Amino acid sequence: MNKSIHHQDMAQISTILGVDFGMSKIGLAIADEETKMAFAFDTLKNDGEFLKNLNEIVASENVKIIVIGMVSHEKDEKSVQQKKKFAQMLEKEIGVEIVFQDEMFTTKMAQENIKMRGKKNIAKLDDQEAARIILQSWLDAR
Repeated sequence: MNKSIHHQDMAQISTILGVDFGMSKIGLAIADEETKMAFAFDTLKNDGEFLKNLNEIVASENVKIIVIGMVSHEKDEKSVQQKKKFAQMLEKEIGVEIVFQDEMFTTKMAQENIKMRGKKNIAKLDDQEAARIILQSWLDAR
């Protein structure tokens, strides 16, 4: 009986999803309100299946907020517009709160973190590690 109460409490803890948006791949990280620690979660292809896959993650992980990385002084206006359009689409299609977090140098930091851990597949992991850095920065700023 006590186990079901604990399970019910856990189901009410909101999850926050960090996103490192890219034209071909989208890195994801996850954290909950309780621990405020971000963890690399997954990398999804930015293709026709992306929205369906993200919707499944949002539902199964009880995501309430999506934090998208955005460089605040990005010179490439096209990139800024793509990220804003992406955020608007997520807000409309997924229906959760969308916020932005500065992502300056996150990919470079992600690659360094992966190298320091001795991992070889940097290109496979850097998007989700960048998403983790974005999400952890947002959590730390709150």
